[in-house]
Amino acid sequence: MPGAFPARERVRKRSEYLHVQANARRVVTPHFVLLLAVPVAGRAGSVPSQPPCARLGVTVSRRVGNAVIRNRAKRLVREAFRATRDLWRPDLDVVVIVRQALTDLTCLDVVQEWRRAARAIEQRSRDACRTRPGE
Repeated sequence: MPGAFPARERVRKRSEYLHVQANARRVVTPHFVLLLAVPVAGRAGSVPSQPPCARLGVTVSRRVGNAVIRNRAKRLVREAFRATRDLWRPDLDVVVIVRQALTDLTCLDVVQEWRRAARAIEQRSRDACRTRPGE
C-alpha cells in the first residue's frame, strides 16, 4: 500500500525515543526540531532480507493544541517524511518534534521547510554517523 507506514519504518518504543534524544544531532526549523541519531545496534524490527530504511518518530505535546490539531500535525509529518525520503540516510532514526500548531500549513509547506534545511540535515546526518554510540 503506498500510504502505509509499516512498523519497521517507525520509532516505536520509549527506549528508542530516549536513545535518539540522548544521542541526537539537532536541526531546528521554524515549526520543527528534527533529531537525527544512529539506532542502537541490532535495532528491533530490522529484517535482514530487506535494506535498512530511515525510521520516523513524531512527538507533539499538548501545548501545540487539542487532539484534533495534534493528530493532523502527525499526519502532515508522516506524509512529508514519505515525500522527502531522499533527505534521510537509511541508517538513521529521525524524531520530529512539532514546536507549534501547523493549522495553516499543508504537506507541501512542510516539505519545503525541510528542503530549505537540507544542507543542515545532511551535515548533522554525517555527524551522527561519524560518532556512533558506544564507540
